[in-house]
Formats: sequence, C-alpha cells, structure tokens
Amino acid sequence: MTAMSFSATKVLQPLPLNSTRSAEKPLLGNQSLKGSSSSFLGSSLSLKNPFFPPQSQRRPNAVVAVSDVVKEKKSKSKSSNLLITKEEGLVLYEDMVLGRAFEDMCAQMYYRGKMFGFVHLYNGQEAVSTGFIKLLKKEDSVISTYRDHVHALSKGVPARQVMSELFGKTTGCCRGQGGSMHMFSKEHNVLGGFAFIGEGIPVATGAAFTSKYRREVLKEADCDHVTVAFFGDGTCNNGQFYECLNMAALWKLPIIFVVENNLWAIGMSHLRSTSDPEIWKKGPAFGMPGVHVDGMDVLKVREVAKEAVGRARRGEGPTLVECETYRFRGHSLADPDELRDPGTPPDVFTDGDMPPKQREQKHQKGTLMLQNSFRNAVEYIQVPLGNLPFKLYYLILLHMYPCTWSTYLESIESFFDLNLFILAAEKNHYATRDPITALKKYMFENNLVNEAELKAIDKKIDELVEESVEFADASPVPARNQLLENVFADPRGFGIGPDGRYRCEDPKFTEGTAQV
Repeated sequence: MTAMSFSATKVLQPLPLNSTRSAEKPLLGNQSLKGSSSSFLGSSLSLKNPFFPPQSQRRPNAVVAVSDVVKEKKSKSKSSNLLITKEEGLVLYEDMVLGRAFEDMCAQMYYRGKMFGFVHLYNGQEAVSTGFIKLLKKEDSVISTYRDHVHALSKGVPARQVMSELFGKTTGCCRGQGGSMHMFSKEHNVLGGFAFIGEGIPVATGAAFTSKYRREVLKEADCDHVTVAFFGDGTCNNGQFYECLNMAALWKLPIIFVVENNLWAIGMSHLRSTSDPEIWKKGPAFGMPGVHVDGMDVLKVREVAKEAVGRARRGEGPTLVECETYRFRGHSLADPDELRDPGTPPDVFTDGDMPPKQREQKHQKGTLMLQNSFRNAVEYIQVPLGNLPFKLYYLILLHMYPCTWSTYLESIESFFDLNLFILAAEKNHYATRDPITALKKYMFENNLVNEAELKAIDKKIDELVEESVEFADASPVPARNQLLENVFADPRGFGIGPDGRYRCEDPKFTEGTAQV
C-alpha cells in the first residue's frame, strides 16, 4: 500500500493567526502522523492517526493519503517561504471583500424591506468559500446550503444577478423564483443552494458520479471535473451525509465534502449535539482522508483545498475537510442572535459593610457554588474538564472579576449566567480572527501589496455592490404567467393554456373538457 501524506499536524491543529510558516515546517508537509495528537477547539484529547488505522481495521482498498502538492510547489518556487504570489493574494482578497461587502449590503436591503423570507449571511466564513472555490475551474460544480450567496459570487455568478435574485426580480440568476436560499447557475455550475440541511449532499454526489461516468464510460478523457459540496456542522448528524460518504468512497468519486463548522446549528452548540465533535474523523471511517483545518485562515484552507482538489482530479477519490470557522451574525437576519447572545454581566454588589465572619462564610459558599456551576456546565455539554477553551474562559472570568468568589454569589447561581460569559469569550475570540484582516496582515508582512492597492480593491467592490443594488431595484418583477413555469416537465407549465392564461380561468378546465 502506497502511503503519501496528505497533511501534517499543523492542519489538524489550527495555529494562531500570527504563527510563523517556514520552509522547514510546511503547512502540508510529508510528515507521519503516527503517535501525534491533534485538537478540536483546543481539546486535550489524544487522537489516533486518521490516515493509518490499526492493521486489523485496514481494508485493501482503503484510501490513506494524497500527494504532497506544497512540497512540489516549493521546489519550483524561488520564494519558497511564501504560500501565495502577489497576484494570487489580490484575487483572494478581492473575493473575500466582495463576499463581506455584499452580505453587509444584503443586511441593509433586508431591513429596508427590499428582500423577503429568510436571508442567511456568510460574514466571517469567507476564507472557506474563497479558499476552495477560487481553485476550481468553470466546469467544476459547487453545491451549497441556504447560506449560499457568497459561494455563488466566488464561483463567478455576477453580483447583479445574485442581488436581483434576492430582490425577486426577473434578472436574477433564477429569474426571481429561487430567492436567497436557492441560488443556481447552469452557466457557472452552481447547482443550487438547498434550504433543508443535508439535501444538497446527494445532489453533489450525483454530480461527481456524472464526472466519473463521462470519463470512464463515455471515454471523455478531458473530463476531470470535480464537485465541492458545502454544508454545516448540524448536517453531519443526518443520514444523507453518511450514505453519501459511503457511496463516494465506494465508487471513488471526484468530490470534496467541505464542512463549514461554525460551531452553531442555529442556536444549538455543536458540542452539545454531537457525540464526537471531531467531524473530520468520520472520513477515515469510510476509507477517505479526513482533515481539520483553521477555517479562519484562507491560506491554510487553500493549501488543504489544493491537495483535495488535486486528489479528486487524479481519480483518487473523495476527501472530507472540516473547516473550523465562525459566523459573525445570527443564524439569519430574522435571528437577533439571542440564542448565543453573551448578554450583559450582572451588576457587581459589594460586601464591604458585612461583618468579617459573615463575609468569609459568604466567600466560601460563593467559591463552592461557582466551582460547582462551572463543573456542571462542562458536564452538561459533555466536554472534558481538560478542554482548553473552558480553561481560558474560566481564567478570563477570574481576570476580569477578581472578586468573583464573593460578588457573584447570587448572580452565578445558574448555569445560564456562566454560559453567557463562555459565549462572550467565544465571540470575542473569533472577532479578533477576522479572515480578511488576517490575509491583509500576511500580505503586508511579506511585502506583497501596499495599502493603496487594497484600498483600490475596496473602492472597486463598494462600487460593484452599489451598482448591483441599483440594477436589482430597477429590474422588473416576474410576470404572473411565470408562476408555474419550471414546476412541471412542460416548459410552459401544465397550469397555463396556449393563450398564456391560467387554465383554471377556463370554464372548460373545471368541467374536465379542456385539452391539456
């Protein structure tokens, strides 16, 4: 069995944004994972090597690795310490800024009554879309979720078409009939956003099967098209996910399953809803590589995507990639984000007038209560006490409120109060890890760009988004006779007569004598 390394532990264990990448320790190096440990959200749990299961569990046809694209690239490049060129960096930056600016404008238009229904924004997750989709060819397919605007933009669908679709206008990519959650473009091979979680994964698997069928059965030698399926952490508890992992591995389909793990399924914490929160480990269970990558760093995502896409094009089968990311807004624009709202810390009360003995008793009781509350909170969401983030949150509490033992005697009596602080720390942590800011920092530190070049891109994108709004606002709404089009196999719809009128308006229709 040939074993080529997909990834080093630096992929499986996200690094801080200011971590140093070096030629000696590449992001995706040809290093063995045997005996190493990796983390999910800083967990101290030791993980077994996902690519090399115990000998007794190995199958002859198990997929254990992919080629080392990064090492090959570095041997050909003079600037071996850089992961991107200036041109590549500008492309990545422009795409991420377009996604962010477009979504911010969507929020404005929604609250002005220009959009209707549910609108789910992508703010904070741009590194995932850009890192994967900007590596694809036009012929490659992308399948998204209800959070699909930015995926469509990254794949090349014009901003004016996406905005018009959100406005419900005929100039939209679906002529106004899809709306926010159902972006589709045959021209750009965006095969749809899907409102129900998990329903896009079988479609993506079918698209990947089409590519394999065309190449191997129809003998289209140039058909090396791949499919990328995006979905969230909540989807990974549904049956379609596992069925399609099995089918894709069984038939070695050219597909990449990309989990955009933003830690929350609406208001349900991923840690509470999943028995094993490390989604990437489910890949090796089906005979495909599983990778966990920092989804807030577009460069790390891009390097992993290169490996996975290259592997699919070579006919080596699917890959499961878990991108740990975070959405900066609520689940949708109809969600004020109260389900994970950190709230306002309770008012601090003093005990300066209390007799010393009573004050000491109060401190002791408060200490015990806070400790128990913390332990109960950890046990409630089934996370080991050794979990790093919870240690950090605990230390943050003690640092912010040195009198915690006494001053929170009354206010910390419930798990809810502590949970608010945990969520506040979580939000603050990811707010400092904005993927656009991180990319700018990397390019500045490596002298790839200057401030003027990035400001020019910002101005270009602002004008583009403004123009898309003006275009969408001026576009016509769909005609009444378009309502039943694309519903039935007949392009005109069985509900419309030869004269363009609804058949139900014809008396003969209700009498059963109309010709259909």
